[in-house]
This record gives sequence, C-alpha cells and structure tokens, in this order.
Amino acid sequence: MARSVVVEADGGSRGNPGPAGYGAVVLDPQTGETLAEAAEYIGVATNNVAEYKGLIAGLKAARDLFPDVLVHVRMDSKLVVEQMSGRWKIKHPDMKPLAAEAAAVLPRSQVRYEWIPREKNKHADRLANEAMDAGKKGKQWEPSGSAAALDRRVAPVSSGAPVVEPPRVVGDATAGAARARAAMAGARGGSARASSVPDEGLFALDEEPEELAASDAPAVGWGPSADLGQPAALVLLRHGETLLTPEKRFSGSGGSDPELSAVGRKQAEAVAASLAARGTIQAVVSSPLTRCRQTADAVASRLGLPVRVEEGLRETDFGAWEGLTFAEVRARYAEDLDDWLASPDAAPTGGGESFAEVAKRVEATRDRLTGAYAGRTVLVVTHVTPVKTLVRLALGAPPQSLFRMELSAASLSEVAYYADGNASVRLLNDTSHLR
Repeated sequence: MARSVVVEADGGSRGNPGPAGYGAVVLDPQTGETLAEAAEYIGVATNNVAEYKGLIAGLKAARDLFPDVLVHVRMDSKLVVEQMSGRWKIKHPDMKPLAAEAAAVLPRSQVRYEWIPREKNKHADRLANEAMDAGKKGKQWEPSGSAAALDRRVAPVSSGAPVVEPPRVVGDATAGAARARAAMAGARGGSARASSVPDEGLFALDEEPEELAASDAPAVGWGPSADLGQPAALVLLRHGETLLTPEKRFSGSGGSDPELSAVGRKQAEAVAASLAARGTIQAVVSSPLTRCRQTADAVASRLGLPVRVEEGLRETDFGAWEGLTFAEVRARYAEDLDDWLASPDAAPTGGGESFAEVAKRVEATRDRLTGAYAGRTVLVVTHVTPVKTLVRLALGAPPQSLFRMELSAASLSEVAYYADGNASVRLLNDTSHLR
C-alpha cells in the first residue's frame, strides 16, 4: 500500500521581487511528525517564484522518502494551488517552467492540492523566513539551526491542532499594532498575549485607543477580547484617468464605460510598479467596468496574479447625469441635484442609484471579500463612490462625509478588517507613487 504524506510549502520575497527564499516540510498525516524539511535562499525573485520553488522542493523531498508516495499538498498560495490543480491558466512566463517542473516530480494521480489560510502554514513559512535570514548574512539555511518544528505540536495534521508559535517576520508594522493592542488589553485586566503576524499590511498603523464599549453593546475599539490576529486588509485603488476624469464629468456604471486614457495607462503602470516593490498584495479584485479592469490587469500582470471580478464594486449608476459636469446637472436638474446632495436616499434623475443603494451592495461585497480573504492583503480596484463608502463605513461616519473626501485618480487607500468586527482606516488618497 502506498505511503501517504502531507507536504506544506511556502515562499517569500522581501521586495517582490527582492531577496527570496522558500520552505517546505513533509509530515506524517497521522501523527503530525516532521519527516523532512527543506529551505533555501534563492537570491532575488518574486513571491510566486519562491512559492513554486518551495512546492518543487517539498514534492522532491516526499518522493525521495517514498517513491510511490501519495502527497496531499497544502499551501496558502491560491495562485499555485489553483494553477497546479488545473483550474487556473498559467499565463506568466516565469510560472510556466516552474509549474511544469513541479508536475514532473510525481505522477498527477499521486498528488492533490488544498489551499489553507496562512496561519495554518506556519511551519513552512518559518522555514522560508529562516532561509531569507540566512541569505541576508551571505549564508544558506542549515537544518541544525532551524526552529520551524516549534510551529507545530506533534498531533495529527488533519486534526486542526493549534500551533505553538506564530511565524517570525521582518518589518512587520501590523505585528507592532497587534502588540500595542495586546498591551492595552493587558492594562485593562485582559489576558490577551501579543503575537507576531505576517507582514502583509501595506502601510503602518497609527492608531489611538478608544474607550471600551458597554458590556451590553457590540465590542468596538480595543478591549480584553479584541482580535489580535492578522486582519483582512483591503488596499483600495481608484482606477486611472479616462478622458472624462479631468473634465470632472459624472461617469458611473450606466454610461459609456470609457477606457483609460494615455495618462490613465501611465498611472496604472506607476501604481503597479509601486505595489510590486512593496510586495504585499496577495490577490487582486476588480470592478467589472473597463477602466478598472485595465488598471487591475496592469497590476496583476506585474504581480503574476489573476483578477477576480466583483459586480458589487461597480460605480454608482448616475442615470441621466452620466457624462455631464456638475454645472450641467445643476442647469438641467437643479431640484433633483439638491435632493441628492441632501439625502442618501435620493437617486439621480432618470433611474440612477442612490448612495443608500450603493452602500448596501458595497457593504455586502465588503463582507464577501473580508470573509474570503481573512488574514490576507487584497488589492481592490474600484471607483470613487465605493472607495469613499468603504472608508465611511469603517469610520462610522454619516453619508454626508462622502462629499468631504478627496479621491484622486489612481490613488491608494486602505482599510483593515479584524475578526472581532472592528475596522481601521490606514490610508486615504495616497498618490505618492505618481510623483
């Protein structure tokens, strides 16, 4: 009877592309015992390249142990899992040879793939970080110096047994925020313990503590029960300019669906380069409208990621106001415009959407995304109203605040969503990458 093992693999890049390394571990599925470990510093590479190399190393280690092995691969890279499972096409030229190499290690019938959250892939994550740490010192990873096995108790892999320590990372702003939250919780008599979490946040947190909510109200702010884990971070990118943008014309989902202008295409490339240099984006989601898809494609192509389209991220339908300037709307539909400015329930002339209607679908989309990408950093390419709405909801601000936010073309904002229901606005309207 063929022997079954679990392979967990991961890779990382401090710069994407930047100094990179991978880690892989072969585990006994019944006992959780570590059967083999592999890690290597691979020089300058992207996250995806490092993840694929981790997979290849893990598969080879399993094959070397048991030639007829049946392998259950578990990785937190959705890209690698979906591509190796045959559900996503492999378009990036750097990924194709790596995927082919991974597929050649063992017959396809002997390998199955499963995506797991990053917090369940700590052993391989630590190995990858150890490899990168070694590379920083001009060395290669040595098994004798590894502490990765401390990330797992000796328990069946399938049992969901808790891990002992979270992964060690470098340059982790989110971890610093978590430690601050834990310290404040402890000062209030809580028992929470600070923990390091993966460096997936795009920007540093700079928060002030809020008062604890009353015991009979939903928890808001920081308290003994505050979530200290890795949030779902939505990096909100407004699409690049179209020909309508500099003229400040209403351009929603009920109009001509314009493409990016030449300026907009340059803006998309600039933000793609900036996000690639930061190396924190793990998934890309876009509005279905052309200007967003083009912006998202520019970034996703640079990062080697697919684009998921979300209908709920489309811009407001401005009805009869589509293509008009504010002054033109004032001249033609003054009464309707006054109503719209005064109430979130008022819709633009001719069957457009009210801000209340937009908020409802954006909120539902937010809940889907934060559930699907818990603990991960996601680029959300969308429009003015959805971005402002997400920020408004995170702040608990009134609908009138939508008229008091500046949001430039190709600007970045960010909101982090924690499992306890709290949200934190980290950034609004950053255009530094365009200068």
